[in-house]
Amino acid sequence: MKEVIKKKKVILVGGGFAGIPLARRLDKKLFEVLLIDKINHHQFQPLFYQVATSQIEPANISFPLRYVFKSKSNVLIRLAEVTRIFPEENKISTTIGDFDYDYLVIAIGCKTNFFGNNAICSHSLTLKSTYDAIKIRNHILQTFENIASAKEENKEALRNLVIVGAGPTGVELAGAFAEIRKNILPKDYPRIDFAKFNITLVEGTKHTLNNMSEKARSASRKYLQDMGVRLLTETFVTDYDGNTLTLNNGNKIITKTVIWAAGVIANKIDGMPASSITHGNRLIVNRINQVAGSENIFAIGDIAYMETPKYPKGHPQVANVAINQGKNLARNLKRILRGKEPTEYEYKDLGSMATIGRNKAVADFPFASFKGYFAWFVWMFLHLMLILNMRNKIIIFIDWAWVYVTKNSSLRLILTQTDQPCSSEKNQTGKES
Repeated sequence: MKEVIKKKKVILVGGGFAGIPLARRLDKKLFEVLLIDKINHHQFQPLFYQVATSQIEPANISFPLRYVFKSKSNVLIRLAEVTRIFPEENKISTTIGDFDYDYLVIAIGCKTNFFGNNAICSHSLTLKSTYDAIKIRNHILQTFENIASAKEENKEALRNLVIVGAGPTGVELAGAFAEIRKNILPKDYPRIDFAKFNITLVEGTKHTLNNMSEKARSASRKYLQDMGVRLLTETFVTDYDGNTLTLNNGNKIITKTVIWAAGVIANKIDGMPASSITHGNRLIVNRINQVAGSENIFAIGDIAYMETPKYPKGHPQVANVAINQGKNLARNLKRILRGKEPTEYEYKDLGSMATIGRNKAVADFPFASFKGYFAWFVWMFLHLMLILNMRNKIIIFIDWAWVYVTKNSSLRLILTQTDQPCSSEKNQTGKES
């Protein structure tokens, strides 16, 4: 008689770059997977800035989880938020109820870090989700509409766009907005003088792209300056009230638009012991991504803090680390179940890249660092390969080709909710509905 194998219950919290490869590779004969996420889709974060700058549609970089796992009969998806973990009971609480597990995998990633400044948090824009990207697009386009009709004394705050943080997100946003200012907006708003529209990039360290090579840092700085972006390095933002941005040197910038890209902090779930949490809210894990002090709780991706000889201060919080930790954990859970020794994770750095604009990019690979058109082409190719399905790859490629040839796009839609028509209407008796 064929032996019946009792499947282990794996609860996976988070359907991002770490969670999806894990769930895809868990053996359906051995594991039942419950995937819990607050949103119903995977988001391709590296291209958020292109949605924010009206270059591609949000649907092309957002992938419904039920579509991603349509052929995985062992993956159950629930839209919810995990509110607390009970490690001693092998149970979690969520907004839709409690669930038991044999293995718990936490892959909830990071959120924007405002370093405790609630005023900046309240008044600035962020770029950590598809919704954030749409919100920035709406805000920027509405700003230009406001400039077109505002009185002269009110235009200064509208003409200043400030991006805080000169990592890849900040640099790519600044470059994209600079190109739009030059090539697209003058056609849409011929009576606005875009020479007066200022893009300022604020960075606390000495360089843009501070974690890349000297060649990449200097090239990105030159590209941005040539494109008319104002760089304020070794400068910190201390306050922002929605109209006035205050810097640590006492200078102020009058602006209605601040995009905060100055750092991240890991998301947090209540219930984990303090001894397993380190700086930035990250969970301390061993070389198989097992959370410190736990037998059956694992953390992968940006939230995981793993020290190795090559990375004594933890791995960089990038997609490649998350993807490969997910793959490795899928293999290891199977090995653990079969009584085999798990394989320790080791990150192989394949390099880092950033694009600043048309034919302008920088790339650091283990074998070489380069810039310009070739780096820009490689950046596009590698990002296309990471898109989850062929349809979206083709659509994004067509969008890119169209923008490259025409220096224009037709995606400048302001998508906001209008007033409900029945909210103030009166019924036939003369009373408000």
